[in-house]
Order: sequence, then C-alpha cells, then structure tokens
Amino acid sequence: MSPQPDAHGSHGSEGSRGADGSDGSDWGEEVYRSLPGLGIRHVATVPDAGLGRFLELCEADAGIRLITLTTEEEGIALACGTWLGGELAAVAIQSSGVGNIVNMLALPNVCRIPCLLLVSMRGEAEERNPWQVPVGCAVPDLLAALGVDVFRPEAPSGVASAFVEAAARAREAGRPAAVLVSQRIIGAKSFAGGD
Repeated sequence: MSPQPDAHGSHGSEGSRGADGSDGSDWGEEVYRSLPGLGIRHVATVPDAGLGRFLELCEADAGIRLITLTTEEEGIALACGTWLGGELAAVAIQSSGVGNIVNMLALPNVCRIPCLLLVSMRGEAEERNPWQVPVGCAVPDLLAALGVDVFRPEAPSGVASAFVEAAARAREAGRPAAVLVSQRIIGAKSFAGGD
C-alpha cells in the first residue's frame, strides 16, 4: 500500500527492514544497493556530509558514474539529459540547494521527464545554524508546490524503500520525485571548534 500524503503533500514511509533483512541503520548503503535494480548508473551531486556514506559508495563503484556539480541546477539538467539517453539518474543534494533548482524544475515538469532527488535536510531538529532554518522549513511545501512528489521516511530503515517508491512514482508520473532525509535520520551536523 502506498503511503498517503501528509499536510504538506508529502508521503510518509514506514520504517521497515531492508531487502537484505538489515535494520536500516546504514540507510546510505541501502539506497546505494537499490541503484542497480532501479537502473540508475548516474548520480549527480553537490556533495554534503549528510549524504556522505551514499556518495562514498557510489564513488567507489566503477558501475556508477558520480558527477560532482558546481550548482544544483546542473543536476536537474543532467538528470533530464540522462533520461533522454534512456536512463533514470539520481540527484543528491542538501536542502539548502533546493532553492537553486526552483526554475530548473520547470524542465522535467513541462517535458514530463522523471527526475529522482535525494535531499539531506537541514533546518530541522537540533539545527545549530540558524541560516539553514528558513529554507529547511520551506523545502517540503516548496517542492510540492512545484509538482514534485515528496517522500519523507520516518526512520533510517525506511529511506531505501522511499527511494525505490519515489523512483517508481517519478517514472509513472513523468515528473520529479524527492526523498527528504530528515535530520533525525542523518543527525545534527557538528562543527569543529566547539559551540
């Protein structure tokens, strides 16, 4: 059964065991392991520590092309081009970069191109950087308003299944879908040098 949208138009995802029976505590590895089954061989990213494990695994895999971007908009363009070449790509970014893709999301929406986003959230629980809060709070509603199906897993064990479901939804609907990985799952970012 598909998760139902919450007040923000987001789809929750129940915590569950991974396909390999793990408890899902290494969600980055579980998302990485889902890539071959989804036919994803291209991952575009503006690197972020919250996505670190996932990105490390992608970088170490000769079968995955990890493309480091200079700005998040490039990821949307790359995902659209990859789809025109016959494959779904993933774009992995931090929530603070969602503001940079607002105009570019018109491309996959108007052209009916599936685009899969994996977004590490900032500005939520335990955020120590007040500059992250306004955009972090706006991201779910902003993406939903732009026609992006939003998935919000509740636990680490639900991230990979949300990612797989988001990929299916993107393909089915011919538009972007995003998995927002909350700070409760990632953990608060720490800064060297104390408070």
